[in-house]
Amino acid sequence: MREDPEPSSNGKNHSGTLRRLADGRTQGMEPRGPLEVLKRFREPSKRPIPGEQCEMCGAPIVEGHSHVVNLDARNLLCTCRACFLLFTHGGAAQGKYRAVPDRYLYEPAFRMTAAQWDSIQIPVNMAFFFFNSTLDKIVAFYPSPAGATESLLDLETWEEVMRSNPAFADPAADVEALLLTRSEVAIECWLVPIDAAYDLVGRVKLHWKGFDGGEEVRREIEAFFSTLRDRSKLVTHGETDD
Repeated sequence: MREDPEPSSNGKNHSGTLRRLADGRTQGMEPRGPLEVLKRFREPSKRPIPGEQCEMCGAPIVEGHSHVVNLDARNLLCTCRACFLLFTHGGAAQGKYRAVPDRYLYEPAFRMTAAQWDSIQIPVNMAFFFFNSTLDKIVAFYPSPAGATESLLDLETWEEVMRSNPAFADPAADVEALLLTRSEVAIECWLVPIDAAYDLVGRVKLHWKGFDGGEEVRREIEAFFSTLRDRSKLVTHGETDD
């Protein structure tokens, strides 16, 4: 297993949480405190953030701003709305940048067995999966006290799971993720923007205390998923409820 590097403080890498996936390119990255990362995701106000600028054009950005993925550097950029819109089309900048969309779907009864969960080798009860276009494959990560930790993925089992869940067959490469949680009752699934998945990672890392995480991190996780349910469109047995 491989752990996510710490967030970076240099310009384009300061969000840090998208990580330089699987290729291990961390040279030149400097640590940045998790509180600085999380403030970009968690405040609902749309006021400009003092001293914060779009990482593409330098314009002031608001709290709750959009993000763009730099596919070459494998990092997440904070952007103004105008720059975000430039990269909502796949051919922009020869495909080097991709805007992170705002699509949320929720399946309360995702079709996946406990045996399949065990087969994909996720040691905890939540994980997220996305297609890494640089590696040309699906990758899997789970939140941990150390950050996003990669888990080796049984691709045959994953493909079997996806055939049973056609509503989630087309997450956008690099910018959308499938976030799964497992309980005694069911396995639930959300399709979320990639920055939402790393918001969860940041909360776990920031609030984890002691051996089992403690009550504070559990409250943060519950609040995260409560908000996620409220903003997600419901999917039942492969069909989206309008």
